[in-house]
Amino acid sequence: MGHEGVKIPGREPVLRVVPMPADMNPNGDIFGGWVMAQADVAGAIPAIRLARGRIATVAVQSFLFKQPISVGDIVSFYAEVVKVGRTSITVDVQVFAERHPANPVVVKVTEAQLTYVAINDDGSKREIPPAA
Repeated sequence: MGHEGVKIPGREPVLRVVPMPADMNPNGDIFGGWVMAQADVAGAIPAIRLARGRIATVAVQSFLFKQPISVGDIVSFYAEVVKVGRTSITVDVQVFAERHPANPVVVKVTEAQLTYVAINDDGSKREIPPAA
């Protein structure tokens, strides 16, 4: 892996973040809510592009914490659209942490599936536009 970080073949992370001490829980690991918020942002990026506008998170089908994240880890979020409905978009988010910069190791730390709905300025649902 080296300095290049996590690589999923043919894919680039939609978000890469380094958590700070303020993001820790009382046990010294990164707070799960921080990870959930970042995963929501990561999942929203392809949904916004596909919806070509505003979206809102409407459901979290699953959220699995596989390993803790530590301060200083380079956390990479990969997001892939897995389902498009009339007004909704479901996205899988895979989260990896690169740790120990002197001898890098990469571990999968979280996976989630979230659903977003396309909305108008007034917050009402709207249809997903046809693919360009």
